[in-house]
Amino acid sequence: CQGPGVCRSGRKDMALRCAASLAAGRQPRRPRLPRSAREGTVRWSSAAKASAVKINEKASREKILTLESMNPQVKAVEYAVRGPIVLKAGEIEKELRKGIKKPFTEVIKANIGDAHAMGQRPITFLRQVVALCTYPNLLDSPSFPEDAKERARRILQGCGGNSLGSYSASQGINCIREDVASYIERRDGGVPADPDNIYLTTGASDGIATILKILVSGGGKSRTGVMIPIPQYPLYSAAISELDAIQVNYYLDEENCWALDVNELRRSLNEAKAYCNPKVLCIINPGNPTGQVQNRKCIEDVIHFAWEEKLFLLADEVYQDNVYSEGCQFHSFKKILYEMGPEYCNNVELASFHSTSKGYMGECGYRGGYMEVINLHPEIKGQLVKLLSVRLCPPVSGQAAMDIVVNPPIPGEESYSQFIKEKESVLNNLAKKAKLTEDMFNKVPGIHCNPLQGAMYAFPRIFIPSKAIEEAKAHKMAPDMFYCMKLLEETGICVVPGSGFGQREGTYHFRMTILPPVEKLKILLEKVKDFHIKFLEKYA
Repeated sequence: CQGPGVCRSGRKDMALRCAASLAAGRQPRRPRLPRSAREGTVRWSSAAKASAVKINEKASREKILTLESMNPQVKAVEYAVRGPIVLKAGEIEKELRKGIKKPFTEVIKANIGDAHAMGQRPITFLRQVVALCTYPNLLDSPSFPEDAKERARRILQGCGGNSLGSYSASQGINCIREDVASYIERRDGGVPADPDNIYLTTGASDGIATILKILVSGGGKSRTGVMIPIPQYPLYSAAISELDAIQVNYYLDEENCWALDVNELRRSLNEAKAYCNPKVLCIINPGNPTGQVQNRKCIEDVIHFAWEEKLFLLADEVYQDNVYSEGCQFHSFKKILYEMGPEYCNNVELASFHSTSKGYMGECGYRGGYMEVINLHPEIKGQLVKLLSVRLCPPVSGQAAMDIVVNPPIPGEESYSQFIKEKESVLNNLAKKAKLTEDMFNKVPGIHCNPLQGAMYAFPRIFIPSKAIEEAKAHKMAPDMFYCMKLLEETGICVVPGSGFGQREGTYHFRMTILPPVEKLKILLEKVKDFHIKFLEKYA
């Protein structure tokens, strides 16, 4: 409206109404526009639409980023744990939700070590401290124990503005790094640990990838070679591909409970020297996916080999709390290195890793972790901090969760009895499930499972008949991928084929987590048994 007697609509009756409204002190109503104008739409004729399509076709051009133009190293990355079989499992879940009938009612995702997703309860004390850090007003609540409040206050004092929402130093909150160092000293029987050598990370994976970035260099035959166990956790092969480094395989001895043999390390190293510069040796202890726990003598042999061949050692020790078999014990590489004397402990470069995701905690989503790096060149320390600073800092809530892993309640504190009860319950339960899985698999014709000494997976060897291998080839699948896909489609059980972890030529395996509750695990194992027997009957 533009005042009395004037109306953009051109209508006299509207002008009179506007004048009356203004005189009464009211805002006049605007004229009602056509619906298409009100909704911001334009009604086009079919001829106009056809013309617009032609213009659009002329205007379109090739995409800048295509499979041909993308980074080839990223394209080469494979991560079997969340690969094609998991995507298929997701599709089946959607079909079940739509009411499409299947020979099962749910998909059991036994492909990944995600404890809480499988029903494991969180450790109360850890969640209490993180809750207090996240919402400090709870520090006044009588519902929380005093030992949890003390830890939360200490963590918050180390945060900018006493808030978990602030950035931390790139290396991590100082008081938490101090707690990690104290934990390592306790674990290793007094072997000294320097907080300056501790780097808090976004899970152990972040630390491993970061160290590899610094280590990889050279071109041609001088390109860095990274020695990894086969079977391996696919993080390693994925990181090596992304960095365009050279993967150097050494095979674990399946006939000897997946033991690591130094003679095999030497064979692998000598062969690799013909085409790359091997300078990194990765160890996973306890093993993933194989579950073996290395004995002291084996670790000493590996350290001597690394010292002799001038190799940088990476010790992935995220399952250090997960040891089940009698006679097995976790020994950290750091502890054994120091006990071997100054010639070794002052010279062998070692990075070791731990995480909140495994053990008895199972806090995968917090992405908490740390790495300890010893005997690093002083100038490289600065380069490492620089590289870490690019990603600013690891999640501060994950740092807080890591602090509770390394600084749990101690005897005499209010929360100790509940904490130790929950911790032992989780670990004892896992030990029972490890034995149950091993025993049940070994009763099935055509399946053999080594003892599950530690970690949280079974990696059984499966016999696949030649007819099934031929059919797999016809479907352009690895035989164990074909097997696992059939298992998923017929039973709803999602496991990962052994080819995603690496295995000796002519052998086939799958990896399955032992995390489901005991009753569900029994059902799962029975279903695998029934499926395998039918599979052998069909293809024999």
